[in-house]
Amino acid sequence: MEEIHDLTDNEKELLTLLGKFPDISVKELSTHISYQWASTVSKTLKKLKELHIIEGPLYDINFCRLSRNPIHWLFCIIESAMSYEAVLPYLQLIESLRWIYPVLSPHKNLLNVGYISSDDDKVKALLQLLKDSNIITDFIVRTHLHERIVENPNFFGDTNPSLDNLLDPCEVPDLSCGYHDKNWNECDIAILPYLEVGYKNLKLIEILKAEKKAGRNWTYEQLKYSREKMEKNNLIKKIFTIFPFLPLQYTIFMLFVKTDDIVLTRRILHNFARDARVYKHYVLCEDWGQISCLSHPLFLTNLMHNLDKIEEITRKELYPTRSIFSNSPDRMPTEVRYFDVDKQTLKYPYSEFEKKIKEKLENEH
Repeated sequence: MEEIHDLTDNEKELLTLLGKFPDISVKELSTHISYQWASTVSKTLKKLKELHIIEGPLYDINFCRLSRNPIHWLFCIIESAMSYEAVLPYLQLIESLRWIYPVLSPHKNLLNVGYISSDDDKVKALLQLLKDSNIITDFIVRTHLHERIVENPNFFGDTNPSLDNLLDPCEVPDLSCGYHDKNWNECDIAILPYLEVGYKNLKLIEILKAEKKAGRNWTYEQLKYSREKMEKNNLIKKIFTIFPFLPLQYTIFMLFVKTDDIVLTRRILHNFARDARVYKHYVLCEDWGQISCLSHPLFLTNLMHNLDKIEEITRKELYPTRSIFSNSPDRMPTEVRYFDVDKQTLKYPYSEFEKKIKEKLENEH
């Protein structure tokens, strides 16, 4: 394995600050770090983006505030005897697909799949259809009902953090995600996918050009007002994704943990790899806690052994990512064409998705 990228202390401090304070300006960064000029900070940020250590800025969407009807994230672990390339087209027919990664598993072909859902039972029914048709052999679905907490790396922190503090008392962030209390217009909804994926560094003039090509003629002032409105009303939150190491020098995994006390589960989520050189985000999935993590491979090597020592964790499941395929629909933007501005609802046409799946099954089998 390659050696850890040798960042300077100034670069480490810059990355740590940017991860904690995504709205910080270049000028403010230069006052906190020993760079003489703000232009030096800009050049350093550009270099770190080219090294793929920084992704963003982009915006997290609070789906509880988007729609009057409930919208959930679904974390799905899908088993299949077929290849990734053969299964992917079927999973993509459920158009709210957000990501799909192959899981490192010695015995089974597993996929880590994420969907946005306006009807959890109907998504499960579509997966059951694929199971009944032998496209997949099994699946687990866990529903994320709360706000996602993102924690970027502390580049001065431990690369292989201890788990001895998982049960320590701590002040856990509020995980409630609120509710729909503001109406969103067509301009708001149109630019939401661009903000979500950080389209061209969130430059509104570039979003304006893209929308014009799509046949929608907004003004710059409309876009600016929409973004400010969505920020003010907590529909979107600006973030950076800061990777702890260079690509190929870190590992990616998803961890589920369960205890007999949801308060204790929340404490574990918050304390896990806290203040370490680890990227993580975490949520509650009903009575499970879920952590997605990017870390040094050594941390993953002993992870399950260290978790085994904690008796309060009654169940745990680990899904390391095997690799990232170039055609993986990672970070796909939310499909907003199904948002009804008049009703303020986002409802996916699952009957249409079912019809497309059945047609594909008939044509290929």
